[in-house]
Amino acid sequence: MQQRAPAAGHALGVLSLLARQPEPLPATRIAAELGLPRSSTYHLLGVLVDHGYVVHLPEERRYGLGVAAHELGSAYARQAPLQRLARPLLNRLVDRSGHNGHFAALHGGDVVYLIEERAPGRPSLVTDVGVRLPAHLTASGMALLAALGPRQIRALYPSAAAFTHRLEAGPRTPTQLRHALIDVRGAGYACERGSVTAGLSSVAVAALDHTGHPVGAFALTYPDPGTPSDEVAELIIGVRDAAARLGRRLHRG
Repeated sequence: MQQRAPAAGHALGVLSLLARQPEPLPATRIAAELGLPRSSTYHLLGVLVDHGYVVHLPEERRYGLGVAAHELGSAYARQAPLQRLARPLLNRLVDRSGHNGHFAALHGGDVVYLIEERAPGRPSLVTDVGVRLPAHLTASGMALLAALGPRQIRALYPSAAAFTHRLEAGPRTPTQLRHALIDVRGAGYACERGSVTAGLSSVAVAALDHTGHPVGAFALTYPDPGTPSDEVAELIIGVRDAAARLGRRLHRG
């Protein structure tokens, strides 16, 4: 499809690129990543700096997101469109499965639980709305991490000191995490067994936006042992379907 507003598209491309990086970028890197002439890139960056969406760091010769971009993020959080799109999908997932479910997003090295839906007769969980847990110990977190690139993973987990330990579970080093994420990508879902609460397991799948970035993960939690393997397989199908449906809603805008 021919781009109807190329200048706007390029400016949004700059913002999207900066938003995916763990640190500010030089203009030459931005130009190369987006396939733009250097002169056009500097012009775009100048306009974005003037409007506060990008900040220039002259000592580092790099560009990062500015205060106006933060204000957009704050407005997004207030309006909570992601939760509005995800909630009916989670409600249906919990109704059909009969197990507790939640929707969580990645925030640095943690997952933040945005929605929790409890099924009748199921035990309360620690994943109340607003609770943060180490991403590498949760099914939701591992599903989200598996959708990130190697550089982002290295920025979040540069050494063994970055790993929180709980119940003797989960990866403890960057190498262990890398291997675990390979398994998650191969399976198409993440699973944790007793890492958060003893006797309970979870399966999760990340929903991706149009750029392939993970915006959040759907998860179901079930008793383990005690839940038959064929039922667990159905739970995996359910969270995959919810994640795919949210991705399609996001693609439609």
